[in-house]
Amino acid sequence: MKNLNVILSGLIAILIVLSMSVFTVDQRQNAIVFQLGEIIDVKTAPGLYFKVPMLQNVRYFDTRILTMTSPEPERFITSEKKNVLVDSFVKWRVVDVKQYYVSVGGDETRAQTRLSQTINDGLRAEFGKRTVHDVVSGQREQIMDILRQKADADARTIGVQVLDVRLKRVDLPQEVSESVYQRMEAERKRVANELRSTGAGEAEKIRADADRQREVVLAEAYRDAQRTKGEGDSRAAAIYAEAFGQNPEFYAFYRSLEAYRQSFRNKSDVMVLDPSSEFFKYLKSPGK
Repeated sequence: MKNLNVILSGLIAILIVLSMSVFTVDQRQNAIVFQLGEIIDVKTAPGLYFKVPMLQNVRYFDTRILTMTSPEPERFITSEKKNVLVDSFVKWRVVDVKQYYVSVGGDETRAQTRLSQTINDGLRAEFGKRTVHDVVSGQREQIMDILRQKADADARTIGVQVLDVRLKRVDLPQEVSESVYQRMEAERKRVANELRSTGAGEAEKIRADADRQREVVLAEAYRDAQRTKGEGDSRAAAIYAEAFGQNPEFYAFYRSLEAYRQSFRNKSDVMVLDPSSEFFKYLKSPGK
């Protein structure tokens, strides 16, 4: 029994030593092996590894893509000496874990502070060379590309890769926005008034042209009507003259009947004439 206890104790001790000698590296991590505080090895590939117990220790570092966002919008000045508020974020990851540990002690907060300073310096420099229109829409993509390149070049010195820099929002401060909106409103009103006055002028031109064309059409129509009427009257007069020449007495009788019909069309018609008037010639002597 005593020997069995010794054997079991030895096995347990061996298992403990083995457990302390083995470590694994996940595919999302890199590991640094230290011996008495000194870096002796870096493990970048996932797998099972061994170390010397009590003498060596391992520290793990996350190599996944991380996001750094600004807690509050930062204020920058454009080339027009106007303030803008910029909200941005950065995508970064550790690519050289040894350099990362040597430069910032493997501290994510210190690394983000370094990146934030680099990004802010780059934004200040790029915004200082551009107008508000450029930073809002005109050259926004170009600014982000330049910032990514500059930030990545600086981040490599601490073992970090900057994958992307994005400007989420670029706004004017409240006091500047109000003045800009007022100026925009005044400009839009001025343009609207110009368009209204131009439209009113064009409308008057159209009305004047329509009135002129109307007068011309009416004048031409009146002229044609008078010409047609004159031609009709002339032709009627010729017909009357021809009929009168063939039988003057019948023509006079027919015209008198037409006059009687027109004069006595209604029962209420009243005429005041001398009984000896020529108008009653055929009424007095119809036989003739």
